[in-house]
Order: sequence, then C-alpha cells, then structure tokens
Amino acid sequence: MLDVRRLVLLRDLAAHGTVTAVAELHRVTPSAVSQQLRLLEDETRTRLLERTGRSIHLTAAGRRLAEDTENVLAALEQAQNRLRTGTGEPTGALHIACFPSALAPVAAPLGEALESAHRDLRLHITEAEPGAAVRLLLERRVDLALVYRYTNLATPPHPGVEAHTLRADPLVAILRTDHPAADPGRSPIDLRELADTPWITAPPRTACGDAVLQACRSAGFTPEVRHTCTDFSAMIALAAGGGHTVLIPHMAAAHLPPTLTARPVTDHTLTRTIEIAVRHGTAHEPAIAACLNELRTATDERTRPPSDPQDG
Repeated sequence: MLDVRRLVLLRDLAAHGTVTAVAELHRVTPSAVSQQLRLLEDETRTRLLERTGRSIHLTAAGRRLAEDTENVLAALEQAQNRLRTGTGEPTGALHIACFPSALAPVAAPLGEALESAHRDLRLHITEAEPGAAVRLLLERRVDLALVYRYTNLATPPHPGVEAHTLRADPLVAILRTDHPAADPGRSPIDLRELADTPWITAPPRTACGDAVLQACRSAGFTPEVRHTCTDFSAMIALAAGGGHTVLIPHMAAAHLPPTLTARPVTDHTLTRTIEIAVRHGTAHEPAIAACLNELRTATDERTRPPSDPQDG
C-alpha cells in the first residue's frame, strides 16, 4: 500500500517544481521531503525522479503517479464525505480561504453565523488572493474559497474547481464631497469626467489595477497615477487627504470618512464577480453545504430592496 502523504509530496513537486518549494509548503526541511520521495520510489519499485545536479524532475512514471494521486485523494475525500453526510449535522473544522476585502464584510459575520447555528462546527479562515486560494483548495488545505473575477478583463473561470456565483460587486468612484461629480442627485459618472484628476490605483499586473487601467483606456485616456497600493483602506485614507480619484469595489467602500462619497460609474463592465469555489463533488458535504447556504442567505438579505416604510 502506497503512503498517501508521500503521494501528496510527489503531487506537490509536480505542481511547484522544486523540493524547496514543497518543503516550504509543508513546513518541513528539504531533506525530509527528499527522504520521503526516495521512500516512495522504494515502495513503487519505480524511478519517479531524475536528478541533474541541483535540479530534480519527474520521470514519465512520476508524472503519471502524480496525476493519479488526484484520483486517490478525490476517492478518499468522497469516502469521508459519505461518512459525514450520514451524520447529517455539520461538525468539525471547516477551512476557508478568503480574499482580503471580503474578510470583514463576509468572512467575519459568516463565522459568527455558522458557529451560532452549528455548535460543533469551527470555522478557520486564511487570507488569500484568488490564485493562491484556489491552489490551497486544490491542495486540500482549505475546503472552500471565496474568489473573484473582473468582468472587463474577461478573466476565465478558475480551473479545476466548481464555482458558485455569490454576487456582483461593481467598482465605484471615491471622491471628495466637494468634487463636482460627487453630487448624489446626478446620474452615474462617466470616467472621462475624471480624466484630468490625479489617481490612486492598485499596482500594474494586479487584477484591480489592470481592471481600472483597462476601463480608463476604454474611456479614451490613461490615468495620471499619483499613488499605488493594494490596500483599499489605505487608498481611502490617501483619497481623503489629497482629493485623488479612486475606483474600488463597492464592498470595500462600506465605511468612508465624512469627507468622501462613493458614486456609481457608467461602465457596467467595471465589476468583479464574487464566487464560492469548492472541489468537484464536495458541495453537498454537510459543513460545506451549510457554509454555502449561509453565504447565499446573507447575500440575499444584503441585496434585497428596502421595504416601504408605509408597509405594515
């Protein structure tokens, strides 16, 4: 019988390319990883690795075994899920990866709601941007991942996972309240109205930075970027101090200082779609199903239009 833990090391070596990267992933020494891989070769009586100087590569047999490892792990997970499904009630640890701007508005209330409804369920949250979150999911280090894709970048679906759309999160313009375009009574802002102002954006080659740059160029101009940062809270603080233009997701604009206001823009493609990603076949596992249901319920409540004060 092959050791599953050693198979996972081989799978991760195929994915990450170096023993050092695998060691960092599993928080062990490179020598420990190498030893386990040698033992796996002994178990299989097959040469799985080619060593050239300091480099290491999988043989054809090693690549096949790494690919088959996914089927082994999926079968074990399915068996475990069937056992848990038989109990009915979600129990144990549920690990979630979540992108930074959803931690406070989504993940924090989710943990409180889940643990209140299911006393034997414990939520563990890891901050991770979508690419890293999907890797954690496929490596079975988390059970569910909150991810996003920007519409105007035509970002393809995340490969290898089953994605459930949670909500659309349009980007809004953050402006000083004394800005001519800040009047809440006027129509949404055309980005061309902001072409001559200094901007704050996320850095190039980040999803948000590229989405904003693409939207501005589609509107006919390239923004004059004064500051770049990835933290939306920092962007808001810089905008409040200097009056620079910022475009950030609506979810990140929930708490603005009184000197700033959030205004919608006319470019409806400047939106990110928030998704819940799970491994194929795991959505009905009790803890994951409870989490999906809670996320959808919370989203429905936030997006439901307010009732008429004159109604009962």
